[in-house]
Amino acid sequence: MYFRRIRKGDMVMEEKRSHLFANFIVRAVVGAALIFFVNEFLSSQGIAVRVGLNPWTILTSGILGTPGVALLYGISFYGIM
Repeated sequence: MYFRRIRKGDMVMEEKRSHLFANFIVRAVVGAALIFFVNEFLSSQGIAVRVGLNPWTILTSGILGTPGVALLYGISFYGIM
């Protein structure tokens, strides 16, 4: 694939894209792990709120990071009220 080399500061655009993609993957993996462990913790405390691990929740955590996971749990808590 052809990418134009446009300099923005010291970073070449290809490098910026790869950093954004790697950042997204890291946030998605950390978000999925966080969802898993928070689901387990809430289950052990007897709280019946769960966020499913599916492509939409992983996409949300990949784009928004930890605040996105908090948003998912906020929506779930609001749904049971």
